[in-house]
Amino acid sequence: MVASKSGIAVGLNKGHITTRRELKAKPSNKIGVASQRNVFVKNIIREVAGFAPYERRLMELIKNSKDKRARKLCKAKLGTFLRAKKKIEELQVAIASSRRA
Repeated sequence: MVASKSGIAVGLNKGHITTRRELKAKPSNKIGVASQRNVFVKNIIREVAGFAPYERRLMELIKNSKDKRARKLCKAKLGTFLRAKKKIEELQVAIASSRRA
């Protein structure tokens, strides 16, 4: 959070007082956002094909409360820890939904 300018040339909040402009959202801000159609297609594929073997193994590890081992295995398979955390979260949601059904 940036403090407002004081109008004085020196100090922590130095600078000329200006009003912030409301800028129009750029198309590049939408990069990475899943479209409705893509979400629909991914759900259909998941329904038809099911889970990959490594995903089934991860689900077993999660069910047996070996979360750290699951994250490490997932990182090894997917390459980055952020992708691994996202996949683990997705699988936990899938496990929860299967318990409810």
